[in-house]
Amino acid sequence: MSAPTTMRVFIPLTIRKRNGRPKIVPPADMAPDIGGVDPHVLKAIAKAWSWRRKLESGEAATIQDIAQAEGISDRYVGRMLRLAYLAPAVLEKLLIQRMAPTVSIKDMTAAAELPWAEQEAVVYGQG
Repeated sequence: MSAPTTMRVFIPLTIRKRNGRPKIVPPADMAPDIGGVDPHVLKAIAKAWSWRRKLESGEAATIQDIAQAEGISDRYVGRMLRLAYLAPAVLEKLLIQRMAPTVSIKDMTAAAELPWAEQEAVVYGQG
């Protein structure tokens, strides 16, 4: 009877917190860089468009109505609602091409106040 053989596999993974949740991150040389947009960015844009549709359809009369229904502050709704007014070129890169922005959501809301021609350079750090 032979002794049992054991095979040990070592995969160097790192656990990092991202947005308060643990995320397993493989080493850069072992995993291909697939990029992509942070799901929180996509969710924020989706909420902004939902709120915009509610305002335009008359389902909600004011930002305060949306804030009260969502249980959040009206200032937050007003700030995040700006994401619904990002330039079409920026939205295409975020939602269709899945290119990750080089700025935070907060900076993207500020960029939404700029002319469309300038937004892409701010969101993607070009120029």
